[in-house]
Amino acid sequence: MPTVSVGRDRLFTALGRSYTQEEFEDLCFSFGIELDDVTTEKAIISKEKHLEEEKPSADDETIYKIEVPANRYDLLCLEGLAQALLVFNGKERIPKYTVADISKASMLKMHVKKETSLIRPFVACAVLRGITFDEASYNSFIDLQDKLHQNICRKRTLVAIGTHDLDTLQGPFTYEALPPPEINFVPLKQAKNFRADELMEFYKSDLKLKKFLHIIENSSVYPVIYDRNRTVLSLPPIINSAHSAITLKTKNVFIECTATDLTKAKIVLNTMVTTFSTYCKRKFEVEPVEVISFDGKSSVYPDLSEYNMEVPLSYITGSIGVPLEVDEVTSLLKRMQLHAEKAGSGEAKISVSVPPTRSDILHPCDVMEDVAIAYGYNNIPKRTLSSLKPLPLNQLSDLIRYEIAMNGFTEVLTWILCSKKENFEMLNRKVDKSTAVIIGNPRSSDFEVVRTSLMPGMLKTVGHNKDHPKPIKIYEVGDVVLLDEKKDVGASNRRLLGALYCGANSGFELIHSLVDRIMEVMGTPFVPVGDKSGYFIELSNEPEFLSGRQAKIIYKGGRIGIFGIVHPEVLNNFDIPDPCSFLELDIESFL
Repeated sequence: MPTVSVGRDRLFTALGRSYTQEEFEDLCFSFGIELDDVTTEKAIISKEKHLEEEKPSADDETIYKIEVPANRYDLLCLEGLAQALLVFNGKERIPKYTVADISKASMLKMHVKKETSLIRPFVACAVLRGITFDEASYNSFIDLQDKLHQNICRKRTLVAIGTHDLDTLQGPFTYEALPPPEINFVPLKQAKNFRADELMEFYKSDLKLKKFLHIIENSSVYPVIYDRNRTVLSLPPIINSAHSAITLKTKNVFIECTATDLTKAKIVLNTMVTTFSTYCKRKFEVEPVEVISFDGKSSVYPDLSEYNMEVPLSYITGSIGVPLEVDEVTSLLKRMQLHAEKAGSGEAKISVSVPPTRSDILHPCDVMEDVAIAYGYNNIPKRTLSSLKPLPLNQLSDLIRYEIAMNGFTEVLTWILCSKKENFEMLNRKVDKSTAVIIGNPRSSDFEVVRTSLMPGMLKTVGHNKDHPKPIKIYEVGDVVLLDEKKDVGASNRRLLGALYCGANSGFELIHSLVDRIMEVMGTPFVPVGDKSGYFIELSNEPEFLSGRQAKIIYKGGRIGIFGIVHPEVLNNFDIPDPCSFLELDIESFL
């Protein structure tokens, strides 16, 4: 989930009131976002530079780090957040974004050359006229580009954004793809003129830009944008030209988005222009640009039109589980920046107009989710669906969890993947390829095999918490995976219970008493050896347990578990200084 850093005081100014931290956390929760952290600018800089954090002073700006949904690109900066929260609180109406009404003859034009199809075929453009920046809004403008590049643009592979001071350029523009030696310009924040191939070598030592070089460096041609005078605007997706760099004095901003995915380019362009058109002289108005393809096809961007969908009221109320009237639903949707009204007659339907800022609304389920958020998840009554019946295995697992917890054990959850060493060698076992599912090409040596026992993970847990006050009593109810030729996938899951007692007096009788208690609540009596009407125990000889201090559990003629004192060598392998007793039981055997 992306995290957006905004100045608290500037945000509160935009919202028209101040909040206590608790009040703001409640507002965020109601809107479906989260206040992740509260820090200061100095603390952030110190952390980035790995310096010792200074004590905050009274004049340090407080920074709110707010976690937003990954598909809400309109919330990736303070302007978008403030606009959404103002509408949510009913303090502002939903903005109406418009494209300036100018003729095609008067529009700026971007001509696309055929060679761009070899590397980065699409481009979409727009102009923000009469914009006024201050230092904070300028920084937010740049930061939004970075956030979009990391998010929807997939680190510039799908889309790259270029922003330029239009007053330093002359249209029409051309989008071309040329051999690297033919491209010459002064890149942003540099004073020297570079050829494109020289520039790629130069940026290999740049910590920020070197990670984008691979996108085009092996191509025979590089994408480049020129104005009428053959002045370079940018070498996408790497760097803009210093000639057209925007500043605090910039009044007219030309935005170009080159892309390998045109849909993503449109979303990115719409996000940029709708968010910052609030600073334009004509608020929420954007000037269009005509893009003319090499085959003569003409397209005008941005497309700020709203699209409509009809959603049955029964779908919304049925999914949420709350009986709502049409007027209530439309009111809730308007709080989420969606125009809504009742559609026609007959079956109650909601006609929803989706603005260009809400590219995340793709299906009626997205509309339903917004209604649920605005209504408040905490206000939705809990209920068990009549059609939802838990699996017997899960029901039994929950009952066993409850009983073990009542005996003073704490539940842990450990990785289902582990290393071969942990699953075998560290338990004094031989590597058994006939039972274990081994991962092909594992990313890490820590995740080489699917566990065949709960024991390694639980012993690792104790090893990492050996300084915890004793005794340590933990349990886990989880799956292991074993090879199984009878299954179509070649393996099967088994649900096991693992329980571990670690302490100075961790004797055989302590874990034995837990076995007896589990069998008692399962209604399974203790019977003489050989009797299949209940369970009995027999001496076992497993290498992970101490010889003579271990037993296997026999139920209905088959082994369903084992318990005993863990072998000192095994404890040493996991760096555990205290004695441990362990139980592992196959829960599925009782079904």
